[in-house]
Amino acid sequence: MIPLALLLIIVIVTVCVASDGPVSAGMTFLSVLLSGLIAMNFFEPLANFLGANVFASYEWQNRWDIIALLGIFAASVTGLRFLGEWLFPTYAQVSDLFYEPARWTFGFATGYLTMAILLTSLHVAPLPRSFMGFQPEANNLFGIAAPDRQWLAFTQYVSEHSLSRRNADGTVPIFDGAMYPAIPSDLSTNRVWSSFPIRYAARREMYTTGKNRIELPGLQSNERGGAAPAGGPGNSF
Repeated sequence: MIPLALLLIIVIVTVCVASDGPVSAGMTFLSVLLSGLIAMNFFEPLANFLGANVFASYEWQNRWDIIALLGIFAASVTGLRFLGEWLFPTYAQVSDLFYEPARWTFGFATGYLTMAILLTSLHVAPLPRSFMGFQPEANNLFGIAAPDRQWLAFTQYVSEHSLSRRNADGTVPIFDGAMYPAIPSDLSTNRVWSSFPIRYAARREMYTTGKNRIELPGLQSNERGGAAPAGGPGNSF
């Protein structure tokens, strides 16, 4: 079910975006890309705020993440599209040579990107660890690609490079990028350990089964994602 739904999202978004022409399709692609990064950066702080100030029950603690993620994403896409139309109110002429390739390329890129972000949102949903063919460790697009992990990797990459920022103490916060030594006794082997799928899979399993999770060595409990390393998602860039 999940792979078919992902394919349907790609097809629908591709056709809808490509039908607007290459210029509008390009603006839509950029809007979705920037909105996805904004949502990934701020959904956990917003979920924490809502959980502390709106509904603080255990049930709602497991719902706020996906509400915040998709809410920020949808609002950002809408706002950036309106901004794009305001900045470029007139139709731009495009050479016939590039018209078809450009609109379908941007259309497909937007469809794949939208699908990857929505697939990522399933990790933070209050659902079982595995459901309807979705598995956090698997290539969920027909077993040939893992768009969710591709999107998480891209988000982490830009938080380390093009969208990085430096704290007052000189450290650079990385999305889902806690530092731990590969060899515990050798600090020179420090490397980034990503844990987003693991943390949320553990939380979903605990939420749906009631079983206590097993804490990973060196990780501390976190009300958002179960076992979370310091310096994880949220305000990374």
